[in-house]
Amino acid sequence: MLNAVMLPLANVQLWITPLWILSLGVTAAVVILAVLYGLMVLVWPAGAYSVRQAAGDGLLTPIACVAGAFVLLTVLASASMPVDDMWDSLTRLPTAHEHTATFTIAPNAEDQPLDVDIRADELLWYTLATDGDLRLSTEKGRGFVAVDFTLTGGDDYDWDPAKKYPRIFQDRITTLYATNPNDQPVDLALTYETDVEMPEVHHLPIVMMSVLAVVLLYFMLEILFPGIATVAVGTAKEAISQPLFMVLTILGAVALVIFVFIPYHTFGEDVKMLTDSGLTTIMVLGILFALWTSSTSVSEEIEGKTALTMLSKPVSRRQFVIGKFLGILWPLLVMFVILGAILLITISYKVVYDARESSQPTPDWQLCYTTMVSAIPGLVLAYMQAAVLAAISVAISTRLSMLPNLIIVGSIYVIGNLLPQIVRTSAGDIPFIAFTGKLLSVILPVLNHFNIQPAIAAGVAVPYEYLIRAGIYCLLYCAAAMVLALLLFEDRDLA
Repeated sequence: MLNAVMLPLANVQLWITPLWILSLGVTAAVVILAVLYGLMVLVWPAGAYSVRQAAGDGLLTPIACVAGAFVLLTVLASASMPVDDMWDSLTRLPTAHEHTATFTIAPNAEDQPLDVDIRADELLWYTLATDGDLRLSTEKGRGFVAVDFTLTGGDDYDWDPAKKYPRIFQDRITTLYATNPNDQPVDLALTYETDVEMPEVHHLPIVMMSVLAVVLLYFMLEILFPGIATVAVGTAKEAISQPLFMVLTILGAVALVIFVFIPYHTFGEDVKMLTDSGLTTIMVLGILFALWTSSTSVSEEIEGKTALTMLSKPVSRRQFVIGKFLGILWPLLVMFVILGAILLITISYKVVYDARESSQPTPDWQLCYTTMVSAIPGLVLAYMQAAVLAAISVAISTRLSMLPNLIIVGSIYVIGNLLPQIVRTSAGDIPFIAFTGKLLSVILPVLNHFNIQPAIAAGVAVPYEYLIRAGIYCLLYCAAAMVLALLLFEDRDLA
């Protein structure tokens, strides 16, 4: 076992490089936050003081530790990473899109120069369209000999990587030379799409904006909604200090590491099994923690008259319920960030590990990166599913104790994941079954929306549009659950 572990470590750069790329986005976010805080100290000292007060709650500490680990990775690993290629790709990002250039070639022109700027390694596809016969070359003096393109009017020349013929363009092209054998001018349209040589840099702004959004939303809640923030901070502190949080986090971390070395016997699909198992583990642990916390934090405080004491202060019932929900979401996010980071590490490492174990050629870091990044949408969707169930649990906790809450939400979890099958079954001729299936699909959350297991099995990337739609569904259902919680709690006798 020791040799099996040490062999992939010899290729540590292969599976560290994907993590280093993500760490660049985290580091950029940390730098921006530091600059913003410095500006606040100079321009708005009162705001800077409020930020320090909010940060003093200690709830940002786990997130800061994970971010600090990524920043440390950026500093320590940059010496052996493709920094120059990364920087070049970042600076070229604004040019990574579809381009169209039109030219008019004079009659009987020979080697008429056409100004272009094409980097062959960045080409995804290109099309040459002309309304007359034309000869096109990448070098001057080849208008009639060794011509690169012999174009016929009305017959477009298309190239993409799936075509069997070569790309023609090599290196960087700044000038094309057109020869027009006709007595009439000819119009030429060159359409092409480019991407940077390291397309992985597309994710850097997303990582940076995600980190900034989490931190800024935290401070905005503290500053703009102090009543809700007071309840949320107290709930989050209590939840994180519970032994259950530490136990589940450690249990999840150990399980994710063990998953790397389990032989799944899937004929080369072990990485997919690891990804699916890891996402399921994190989601289940998160849901268990959310349900337990909502039950103890809401139901037991109501039964123990603690809620009455809190509501005697300038805290409304609305602030109490919403604050409790947000206070559950934050430690849930902390758990997902910690376990999610470990999952990404294990996936990147697993690609190299499996190649060595199966005597396959050593994979490149791009494969490690693609495989690792494919799990991030699953983490986001799993968090959304846990958030929806937490919202339902908070609503139920305003009236029922822990045991009924766990039973009801557990049943909703099972039915919610089976709703598509129930709805399809309801297409039968039995009216009662059809009505029940449609009713359940309207009232209960369709948790299958947050499941990407089919995409993982098929090796298909989850588009951002799907994440946005799922996020909107999650927000709407959480809002509906909060409205229900407020209605149930509004006339609850706390005395």
